[in-house]
Amino acid sequence: MKIVEKYSHLNGLEYLLVHKPELWNEIEHVIQTVDAEKCKTKISKEKPKKVTLLYSPVEMNKSFKKELTEYHWEESRISYWVTGDEKLIRKTLTLPPDMQKQEIEAQGETAIRSYNQTDFVKDRVAVEVQFGKYSFVAYDLFVKHLAFYIGDRIDVGIEILPVKKMQEQMSSGISYYEGELYNVVRQGRGIPAVPLVMIGIEP
Repeated sequence: MKIVEKYSHLNGLEYLLVHKPELWNEIEHVIQTVDAEKCKTKISKEKPKKVTLLYSPVEMNKSFKKELTEYHWEESRISYWVTGDEKLIRKTLTLPPDMQKQEIEAQGETAIRSYNQTDFVKDRVAVEVQFGKYSFVAYDLFVKHLAFYIGDRIDVGIEILPVKKMQEQMSSGISYYEGELYNVVRQGRGIPAVPLVMIGIEP
């Protein structure tokens, strides 16, 4: 596969190129190594599709996971505690998880355990490979990457997406680079408040 588009939000790409060029090189190599044609295994049952054999999101994810794992990118999880009291959430937001729970319960509220998980993290950089529905990308960008950044676990988040040309050869409803770029840009220059690199790929 190849990178055909990229967008640097809050200087995410510039940060990588200066401070962690080896990680950017790994990402580029992983993308180039994935053979998209081997992932073209899904038989389409949708009438509007011009082709009957589509790129399989499941196979694509397997291929990316295999390559990234070989470079020791690993899953990471952040646990935290929530409650229905907005003021209490603001008070406990920056506390360590055990202290969040104590503070919430000390106020007589129920502490609910929650977590954010990202598939690939290495040396304070997170990568999400997204071949899912539209809502999944928004969750990655505005919740996952942001949570890991605020939690001081990462400095940059990377989101890998198919461009529209490739998305047209996948199932309906799959998110694509151009559409998600529009969604980020229309929020304004500082939202989400985490340095990001959005990458658009195609075979």
